[in-house]
Amino acid sequence: MQKIRKGDDVIVIAGKDKGRRGTVIRVLREDNRVVVENVNMVKKHLKGNPQRGESGGIQDKEASLHISNVALYNPAKGKGDRVGIKVLEDGRKARYYKSNNELVDG
Repeated sequence: MQKIRKGDDVIVIAGKDKGRRGTVIRVLREDNRVVVENVNMVKKHLKGNPQRGESGGIQDKEASLHISNVALYNPAKGKGDRVGIKVLEDGRKARYYKSNNELVDG
């Protein structure tokens, strides 16, 4: 089970965008990286193709961050929090915030 998933609200804890919040767009499991909405923006230079009707230019896009540089945002605390996984009474696995033992998904 992953501790950070697509759609989670995260906060950046290290790097040039430290302190910024955003939603996870993609999780790249093989590289242990995440892409967060409007965080770690880079410029990509595109070459135009007149036959396809594509114009060239400079496009802003999100680059990936290492998963260790983001933390799940805990709305009860108002800051990033560590996440654990525990097994519930009915046998399901669930994520929980380690600071206050609240379930993330429930």
